[in-house]
Amino acid sequence: MNVDVMGEGRPGTPVAVPSTALFTDQYELTMLQAALRAGTAHRRSVFEVFTRRLPEGRRYGVVAGTGRVLDAVENFRFEPAILDFLGEQGVVDRPTLDWLADYRFTGDIHGYPEGEIYFPGSPILQVEGTFAECVLLETVILSILNHDSAVAAAASRMAVAAAGRPLIEMGARRTHELAAVAAARAAYVGGFSSTSDLAAGFRWGIPTVGTSAHAFTLLHDSERDAFQAQVDSLGTGTTLLVDTYDVAEAVRTAVEVAGPGLGAVRIDSGDLLVVAHRVRQQLDDLGARDTRIVVTSDLDEYAIASLAAAPVDAYGVGTQLVTGSGHPTASMVYKLVARAAGEDARAPLVPVAKKSLGGKLSVGGVKWAARAKDEYGVAAEEVIGTGPVPEELADSLLSVELMRAGRVLDRETLDAARRRHETARGGLPLSATQLSRGEPVLPTRYRTESPVTA
Repeated sequence: MNVDVMGEGRPGTPVAVPSTALFTDQYELTMLQAALRAGTAHRRSVFEVFTRRLPEGRRYGVVAGTGRVLDAVENFRFEPAILDFLGEQGVVDRPTLDWLADYRFTGDIHGYPEGEIYFPGSPILQVEGTFAECVLLETVILSILNHDSAVAAAASRMAVAAAGRPLIEMGARRTHELAAVAAARAAYVGGFSSTSDLAAGFRWGIPTVGTSAHAFTLLHDSERDAFQAQVDSLGTGTTLLVDTYDVAEAVRTAVEVAGPGLGAVRIDSGDLLVVAHRVRQQLDDLGARDTRIVVTSDLDEYAIASLAAAPVDAYGVGTQLVTGSGHPTASMVYKLVARAAGEDARAPLVPVAKKSLGGKLSVGGVKWAARAKDEYGVAAEEVIGTGPVPEELADSLLSVELMRAGRVLDRETLDAARRRHETARGGLPLSATQLSRGEPVLPTRYRTESPVTA
């Protein structure tokens, strides 16, 4: 089995495409085996991805990872080595292995496009096909959407706090090496402008940045020697790290070495608000008025907001970003919401809904979703329904067709998803951008006769 999970590389660059078939839980295969034996595996079914609630205190969610989901579904196939493993481990029986050998998803997928905003109950993704081909995709779809949407939501909040100042994603060393690539992608959708992770730059075309760490300064006999080496190599437009020893002395040396055209200085420790003001004043006094100030050091959206009045030009964010700023998952679920009334391919779909205790609200039926606006053109509520779409909401539908008969319909750019998110966030009430804890900024209203069970 190919273990390179990077997928396709840049256009024209051959990179091994992996199978995603084992990014699953065993019970999906055992359900398949039982359904094949029972004769129900080929019933037409609709599964839905949604979340019952947003992370505590969050005002909105951000859809991210959709493009990766489509890639994963396309590459969900059971290669010989995978089938051998499943057989040797006794996971499923021979008839099921034979069925898996020919597996390709041939159904349809609709959903909120990447970068869109979502709320509790939003039908973020709908997967339609036979029960057999849809049930296998649960884990891989959820693992992608839960991770990427959590990072994108954190990135969006940080972008709001930054108020237009550039944000650099630099969390690769704080998470799994492959999660780091996905996190950089999600952060870009949420509003970050660049990444330090070269794999993300190669895989997704995200702008990459980076100059030097404290180790480079410590390597040299003096800070001046380190700065001179960096400027000689990268030019005066580089960013010099000025907090290895004494910040004021480092800034003075940096301008002496690079001249007033020094690109930027980076501050990675101390009271960033106070230090940034002192460094700005010092740079201006030295004639380096156009030299930018970049700050790092365990930032989150609250720390960024606290620096709003500081003369900071860009922020570098790592740990808090790639871990969702305290909420590393979006808590999305993948539930069967409709199935055919019988085995006939023409049998009508009937709503189904889980009945359980503990507040796990579930709504059956194939749904549409729209975002109603008030008289000022501002989003007012998330409307979710089954059956005909009301005429007044026909122009506000949120879901789009993503895959038809197993084929991806369109592969949009990350920049398109990024612009969509900025537009969607801008259409929310102003309270959406408050960092203080609160309820979802839009209420969810159902227009459906399907059973709602708890």
